Amino acid sequence: MTWYLRVPSELLSSASPSGSDSSDPAWGGQSRPSLPGTFSSYRVKARPNGMTIAPLIHAIVRQTTLLIAQLATARGLRAPLAHIANQVFLDLVGELERQGVSRKVSADMFGLGLRTYRRKIQQLSESSTEPGRSLSEVILEHVRGHGLVTRAELLLRFSGEDDELVRAILHDLCESQLLFVSGTGPATTYRAASEEELFALQRRRGTEGADELLVALMYREGPLAPKEVANRAQSDIAHVEATLERLAAAGRVVRRDQDGVVCYEAETLVIPLGAPVGWEAAMFDHFKAMVTTILTRLRVTDMTPALADQIGGSTYTIDVWKGHPLADEVYGTLGRMRTALSDLRKRVDDYNREREIPEPYARVVIYAGQCVIEEEHEKAD
Repeated sequence: MTWYLRVPSELLSSASPSGSDSSDPAWGGQSRPSLPGTFSSYRVKARPNGMTIAPLIHAIVRQTTLLIAQLATARGLRAPLAHIANQVFLDLVGELERQGVSRKVSADMFGLGLRTYRRKIQQLSESSTEPGRSLSEVILEHVRGHGLVTRAELLLRFSGEDDELVRAILHDLCESQLLFVSGTGPATTYRAASEEELFALQRRRGTEGADELLVALMYREGPLAPKEVANRAQSDIAHVEATLERLAAAGRVVRRDQDGVVCYEAETLVIPLGAPVGWEAAMFDHFKAMVTTILTRLRVTDMTPALADQIGGSTYTIDVWKGHPLADEVYGTLGRMRTALSDLRKRVDDYNREREIPEPYARVVIYAGQCVIEEEHEKAD
């Protein structure tokens, strides 16, 4: 669950610290206590070196792959994953460029020569057959325009592309049911789904969960143009435009004109606890809040005492068992936090509603999560 509070910036700058400890190590604010349980925080006070960053990245990637695997198989589904590795590469390339890292340095970070690095980016980001357009888009349009097409014909048509990449895209398009496939081997035949089939498929899947996810995207990252939304949602541009128009008519997103470009954003995002739909949006929102908090903390190179308890996070692990006198208090922690923060947000919203929010103001993002893991002592042989 995530809470957003908007307060004037001067209130943040005047806040006094509480409980900060200048002796905290560079990573992790507290050491393991002598009693059962753990506590960790990330009040970073020094730049980490390469020896610590490499295993940290490996550990984060490992946990992220576990999450992706669970999502890909949630509720009996089998989501297409053929493009995940390429998508991760391109996203990393784009983010490094946004941070001002040159392509020569980026290529070295990936262990590639500059020429190979540039060729890989071009190959993955656009079709060499039709520069400026993604290979997935070109293949789908080709199949739509030719009715039935065999795999051999497609590999011949796109002989300038890597065969494995073409096969992976075809697999993804079939898994997404944008293409239908029959037969085996070189004679495998593909055809594009008709508009009626796409409509029927969308109706069977339902739109409420997808709508919530788009609203969450608009709220956290908007305003965005429809093409940007389609890229981030990995969806067809025509479908995204129709959905945004419908959401705008319902008042769930707002349409704005930015320098002659139509963009959309959401001013609110409310997913009630226990709602039957929208868990995808809630998960995205929580994950985005957590990542944003960590990124914000890493970017603050000089943490002043006033900011020590305003930016960061802490993780607590507490061991209890049946009959433990504090078990109910531990289990009820998340519920108490929800109640307290929901009340605080309501009081802030009531105050803000009667006043014009000044420029600048601060958006305070607070997220909370709790899980219970059943453990057993290992039995001695």
